[in-house]
Amino acid sequence: MVKSPVVGLDAAVTLLLTRGDVERLLDLPACIAAVERGFRAAGEGRPVPSRVLGLGAREGGFHVKVALLDDERVSDDAWFAAKVNANFPDGPAQRGLPTIQGVLALFDATTGVPLAVMDSTALTIARTAAATAIAARHLAAPHASTVAVVGCGAQAHAQLAALCLVRPVERATAVDVEPARAESFAAAAGARLGIPVTASADLEAATRGSDVVVTCTTSRRAFLDARHVSPGTLVAAVGADNEHKQEIEPSLMRAAAVITDSTAQCAAIGDLHHTIAAGAMRLEDVRAELGDVVADPSRGRRDGREVVIFDSTGVAFQDVVAAALVYERAVREGVGVPLRLRS
Repeated sequence: MVKSPVVGLDAAVTLLLTRGDVERLLDLPACIAAVERGFRAAGEGRPVPSRVLGLGAREGGFHVKVALLDDERVSDDAWFAAKVNANFPDGPAQRGLPTIQGVLALFDATTGVPLAVMDSTALTIARTAAATAIAARHLAAPHASTVAVVGCGAQAHAQLAALCLVRPVERATAVDVEPARAESFAAAAGARLGIPVTASADLEAATRGSDVVVTCTTSRRAFLDARHVSPGTLVAAVGADNEHKQEIEPSLMRAAAVITDSTAQCAAIGDLHHTIAAGAMRLEDVRAELGDVVADPSRGRRDGREVVIFDSTGVAFQDVVAAALVYERAVREGVGVPLRLRS
């Protein structure tokens, strides 16, 4: 692919892509496929080099994730991405702002040319949902067809939509600390996906009656424990993306088979972090990373009654593969505003 941002413009042009642009260009099936290639590469011993940095602020926090993709089995071209996200959980209620706001800068990793600056919110939502879908494809019990979504913010819609692409979802239940938000989510998701989606105020009933449980909250205290899950459940714990957030009780983590997106990262900022701190698990108790399971399914679920927890903190390679996909499509379709940053 020629990385000239827009036909007729030279390589000095950087493309500006809005959230709307990213939402239109990044469909979930393509995002799932791209992210799965990245996980497979990691499982085959070819991880995409990445780093993460986080700093707390008065009412939220910031994290920076960077990754360098230069593997022709994952992408035809070489890319570098740096994503800066702000995470302010009280934003929606207090200021009418999204919980997550940010930008991603995409570079040509061969020449160093800055190719694009794009809104990272939609990209983060899509690539996070893609990881859950991949986990469900490889780790859910064979019969899995029911879903509970705990936390009904923006991430929830993508999570359920992605699960419907990889599992024969027959019904879903929505739970939220704000019942009205669960009701609104259930109505919108059911209409969009064409499946029964109901709201519930009973967390235990919703999760025990579901084969796949997705927790995508901003909780700072664990709320899901052993009484909330039935044998064979897959729990995708999505919310803990910094060391202050927690969704899963350490006792449940200890009793389950734990699969991480990145064990080192989960030990620093995920639910695994809290479980190790509580003395309930050691690092070596983690069964595998998701990439290991994608490359070798025998590393994953061992039987239909095993409870499996996918600790998902968001790995930087997910950002770079998704951003590359957005950029390639933007070039092809002539989307975005050309900027001359070096003029």
